[in-house]
Amino acid sequence: MTKQSDDTGTEAEANGHCRAKRKIGKKAYEKALGELQIELVKLQEWIKQQQLKVVVIFEGRDAAGKGGCIKRITECLNPRITRVAALPAPTDREQGQWYFQRYVQHLPAAGEMVLFDRSWYNRAGVERVMGFCSEDEYREFLRSCPEFERMLVRSGIILIKYWFSICEEEQDRRFRKRIKTPTKRWKLSPIDLESRSRWVEYSQAKDQMFAVTDIRQAPWYVVDADVKRRARLNVIAHLLSMIPYKNLTPEPFELPPRPHEGGYIRPPLSDQTFIPEIY
Repeated sequence: MTKQSDDTGTEAEANGHCRAKRKIGKKAYEKALGELQIELVKLQEWIKQQQLKVVVIFEGRDAAGKGGCIKRITECLNPRITRVAALPAPTDREQGQWYFQRYVQHLPAAGEMVLFDRSWYNRAGVERVMGFCSEDEYREFLRSCPEFERMLVRSGIILIKYWFSICEEEQDRRFRKRIKTPTKRWKLSPIDLESRSRWVEYSQAKDQMFAVTDIRQAPWYVVDADVKRRARLNVIAHLLSMIPYKNLTPEPFELPPRPHEGGYIRPPLSDQTFIPEIY
């Protein structure tokens, strides 16, 4: 088993106190992000050309920045090749299925990468803490999950797992910011708010989960996420390092001249209904 336990991020997460951490300026951040996104495009083309199957799991504390990191990864990528799986709460029918069944259908085919914005680890996290699963279901998950992931790896899937770690003070700051920002308020669910009072329970659930699922074939990689910009850059750089790739970017080329319209006369623009130009 690969030991991924308490680094600076998880240590702060355990005791709830934030240590002063170096931030990164907007200009430097945007420059580095732009360079990394170019590399992500190269990686995407390599995945397509080599018919690779890649799964990247994003887990961690509420408001730790998983969604923002996923957005920066996918921003310049082809959604037909790189997909995001962010599943809602299971339906009544899904609750009667084999637990992993609803996730299996979202796994990549050859030439695809899927980013899971939360995953089957819901059972070891929110379901465990909030009592949404039974003790037997939880214990069965801990038994099955390592074997399930080993099976995925044996099938040829590249499985990469990230845990976003933040301290209690930073989580609280982000919660308050979301409340004040109309475009972010939807991110705060009743479950998120309940998690504030269950910090220790979530810590215990995470530690128990790591003890069983931090396996050699698919180890956990911990992200110190107290500084969002640094976390995003570090995750993307690490993801790029996990899959050796070559530059398959096509060379620049000249556009050929447009063909002559051949005397075709288009209908007048007055026949079309345009939207009002408010801006």
